[in-house]
Amino acid sequence: MLHLIKLSVGPKDVAQLAAIQKERLRTDPPLRAWTRMFPKRIEEVCAGGSIYWVVAGFVRVRQRILEIREEEWDDGTPCAALVLDPALVPVEARPMKPFQGWRYLKPEEAPADVSRERPAPVGLDRLPPKLRRDLAELCLI
Repeated sequence: MLHLIKLSVGPKDVAQLAAIQKERLRTDPPLRAWTRMFPKRIEEVCAGGSIYWVVAGFVRVRQRILEIREEEWDDGTPCAALVLDPALVPVEARPMKPFQGWRYLKPEEAPADVSRERPAPVGLDRLPPKLRRDLAELCLI
């Protein structure tokens, strides 16, 4: 199994990414993300791999890659269509510098999924609202 990591260009947060994908799924199913470069290790990526999205400078969520197929841009240029599971799975936030295109990501290097069993933080209600928003944006709370 092998993953991909890619910048989410445009959305300022995961909520915007989710809204864009929801609309794209509604108007042009199945849900796909397109990229110019075609992965050469398709079998490994499609054997349980995910795409890890970098949103606003942090790896924040992942989606399972169900299929990779060749499609065309509007001008007829070939591209790779990554067919995605619509579920966005939160991962432990990790800062990531900008890069072009996508990169392979080994499973042992991928951020862990956020555990739903993690105890809720105590005392957040005493923090000023702006600080709480800033910490949430950085995926620290």
